[in-house]
Amino acid sequence: MENGLGFANFLAQIDEVGMVVLALLVSLSVASWYLIITKSIANFVAKRRVEAFLDRFWSLDSLQAAQMDFKDHEPDNAFAELAKLGINAANDSKNYHSHKLAAAGGLSELVTRTLRNGIDQEATRIENGLTLIASAGSAAPYIGLFGTVWGIYHALIQIGLSGQGTLDKVAGPVGEALIMTALGLAVAIPAVLAYNAFVRRNRIWLARLEAFAHDLFTLVTVSEDNVPISATNQTTHSAEHADSSLTSYDGANAQAISTNERS
Repeated sequence: MENGLGFANFLAQIDEVGMVVLALLVSLSVASWYLIITKSIANFVAKRRVEAFLDRFWSLDSLQAAQMDFKDHEPDNAFAELAKLGINAANDSKNYHSHKLAAAGGLSELVTRTLRNGIDQEATRIENGLTLIASAGSAAPYIGLFGTVWGIYHALIQIGLSGQGTLDKVAGPVGEALIMTALGLAVAIPAVLAYNAFVRRNRIWLARLEAFAHDLFTLVTVSEDNVPISATNQTTHSAEHADSSLTSYDGANAQAISTNERS
């Protein structure tokens, strides 16, 4: 009775090299699908959290209210982390001025560096796992093709040794060897599609984050600039009032002394 053809017979006939190729394809498939599922869920949750945070943040009255809000709600997304970093940087610049190396260059430079570092850290974080997905999408077809070539070579050797070179004897083993190519494509196609989708999402995400950072920079610098100006005007007005009072007091004393001398 002839041996059956198909995937089960292919697994029974496969040698050590074929098993290594099959194990690589299965490993790439499992790893890529794990990353695809986990990153998709994480991106969905992050989007919902960002929308809720932005609605709450822009409804606050001032930066002081935002700072108090961070005490009640720990940052759970990149936008909240960036806002907290920017506000803390403004406070550091206000408290330490130029006495701290991190605050050197003034408020604008400190906030710019802080926001840029936050964006860079987020860009690094969201790229985690993309290298493996890209590798699976690009390498899996070639790994499968190698398995197919090796399987055809192995099948032709067996056919040559048996001395039966008819079409029905050749088509079965060669067709089974093509299973490796099919497996490689099955691994690569979802990985490539997912990689392109994640790259597009990350590009849009970082663009939104940079736009928020620009708005936050304007908000922080304008708010901090207005406070010192107001405080300076009040101080100047107080000093002028004190000087005028002192002048009036000195004038009154001089007039009293002159009156006493005449008497």
